[in-house]
Amino acid sequence: MARASRRLAIDVAKHARALDEAMTSGIPLPQLSAGEAVTLVDAYRIQMALVEHRLNRQDERSGIKLGLTSRAKAAQMGIAEPIYGRLTDGMLIDDGGEITLSAYIQPRVEPEIAFLLKAPLGGPISVAQAMAAVEAIAPAIEVIDSRYRDFKFTLADVVADNCSAAGYLLGPWHRPDIDISNLGMVLEIDGRPVQIGSSAAILGHPARSLVQAARLAALAGDRIQAGYIVMAGSATAAEPLKVGAAVSLSVETIGRVGFRVAMDQQQQ
Repeated sequence: MARASRRLAIDVAKHARALDEAMTSGIPLPQLSAGEAVTLVDAYRIQMALVEHRLNRQDERSGIKLGLTSRAKAAQMGIAEPIYGRLTDGMLIDDGGEITLSAYIQPRVEPEIAFLLKAPLGGPISVAQAMAAVEAIAPAIEVIDSRYRDFKFTLADVVADNCSAAGYLLGPWHRPDIDISNLGMVLEIDGRPVQIGSSAAILGHPARSLVQAARLAALAGDRIQAGYIVMAGSATAAEPLKVGAAVSLSVETIGRVGFRVAMDQQQQ
């Protein structure tokens, strides 16, 4: 008798619901891949269903994020290309504002560059075509937060978890013709530099993230619209957050952005 070669379909809705419940409850999950084989295509389907839970709670789509854009992080995961997640307006943190750690499980921050689009992106495009769709550029911080235990996951796991998207901050906007190919980036916590890098670490040039975003949107079953924010990906390793921390990012030429982690009531 011929051996069956077709694997059982995964339950996309079940996995999306579990990830959403982990996020809202603050209780992390074991890796999805620990229980069954999850392909990258499966993972993007779970991600789409996961974000639908946010939209059902009255969030609106605000953009996309790229992950694993630095060569070091890509090599660590054993992949040759970045990954793609979705942003909603409920993830936006005000520049100069506060967050509470109780809203997250195991949050970390990353220094990034953000793009504001004036036209949609899609299909195979060049860097020049991608930049023609950009309205403005800003320094940005992303808050990432894995819904998996001990911040450990496979590539498919993290894609299903919306690439650990949890929050983002945007600094002052600048015209898009500024040279951002090799800007110094310093992430500070309580006035002390904790990560120092360059925008060149983001795929060699942050604009290449736009090219990758257009390509990955097709795989993710998504559309990148005018008015979206595109977070280009981190220039350095992520830095864990702690209660009471003052976090800031300085990016050469384009300015600063930052926030504070609110103290617990008993510590105030």
